[in-house]
Amino acid sequence: MTKKLWEKGIKTDEFIEKFTVGKDRELDLELAKYDVQGTIAHITMLESVGLLKKNELELLIKELNRILNEIIEPGKFEIEEGVEDVHSQIELMLTRELGDIGKKVHSGRSRNDQVLVDIKLYLRDQLKEIASLVQKLFNSLVEQSEATKDVLLPGYTHTQAAMPSSFGLWFGAYAESLVDDLVLVQAAHTIVNQNPLGSAAGYGSSFPLNRSLTTELLGFANMNTNVVYAQMGRGKAEQTVAFAVAGLAGTLNKLASDMCLYNSQNFGFLKLPDELTTGSSIMPHKKNPDVFELIRAKTNMLKALPTTISTVTGNLTSGYHRDFQVLKEVLFPAIEELKQCLFIADYSVSKTMVSKKILDDPKYKLIFSVEAVNELVLKGVPFRDAYLQISKEIETGSFTPPKEVNHTHEGSIGNLGNDQIKARMKEVMFGFE
Repeated sequence: MTKKLWEKGIKTDEFIEKFTVGKDRELDLELAKYDVQGTIAHITMLESVGLLKKNELELLIKELNRILNEIIEPGKFEIEEGVEDVHSQIELMLTRELGDIGKKVHSGRSRNDQVLVDIKLYLRDQLKEIASLVQKLFNSLVEQSEATKDVLLPGYTHTQAAMPSSFGLWFGAYAESLVDDLVLVQAAHTIVNQNPLGSAAGYGSSFPLNRSLTTELLGFANMNTNVVYAQMGRGKAEQTVAFAVAGLAGTLNKLASDMCLYNSQNFGFLKLPDELTTGSSIMPHKKNPDVFELIRAKTNMLKALPTTISTVTGNLTSGYHRDFQVLKEVLFPAIEELKQCLFIADYSVSKTMVSKKILDDPKYKLIFSVEAVNELVLKGVPFRDAYLQISKEIETGSFTPPKEVNHTHEGSIGNLGNDQIKARMKEVMFGFE
């Protein structure tokens, strides 16, 4: 029977143990390589302050690297039955191979700061991966924006055709939205990129730990200096990431909604390639935008993530609480869901085809009314008088829409400003370096 790291000879009921372990053994596989990295940094520091001998450090690092290779190889590493979590599994493997030397790796740390550093290293990598996927979707949107900048479509207010827009504007709008979303991701990355290791159970250690060294070894930008705050960061880091996830989900959700609407026969503004659609079991003509319907549903769920995490962590005092354990069950799958949605959205957007001459349909002629008003204003007619004149023409059925749309200011149909948007994206991405 495998002993727990905390075991003192008192037996816990089996069903209680199963309940408290929860999904840790499954979810901790995501943290395994980070636990090894954190352990290598920690023992390197222990040797530097005299708590490990040089030969002991060498043996431990050699074995930890062997374990890391096992983790990296798909399907090889496992958390054994009866072992609580990844921290226990790795220490167990070290002890089996190296005996008493393996028992020394926990000096000066607790599972509290051990899981904190694992999660922060994990989230740091995940946020960078999300940023990379966002950049790919951004590039596809900008490419579509440039390719379709001269193709007009109706813009809507109150779900009524309102003014001329363009596919260049429409695709570009979502590209710029992603830039702002990525600012939130970058902020989350900044908060995550701080070292909590050495805070132990939340109150530090009487050992002469060198936390600056582990910060450097693990590549953190900064350190969570106050050990109590380092523990208070559990839940805060996850919630900050959740807000970033929800922001991206909101943009993807609106994009998906537009895609479903514009792809429908009643609109026909754009067409999804056949390979992106599914059919009906009884209606031969159906080509359903299931991809974007599922993105819409999944992102609606992701938008609720900050509320879920704040609810779990609400009313908790400072210090560690077992409540934090369930955050992994909420956050880890959500991150995977977001990455999948970003990948599918990029693939689908890049293959979307737009319809041309949409505004040639007479039902859209009234959306040119503002253009007609502005033409009168340019000829010297006061705006309010021009507005009333065009209103009367519309009422009497004598309105003749202008043939051209001439927008030149920054961010308009004739001046998309994609270069400025791309420059902002480049600046935000640089912040992840």
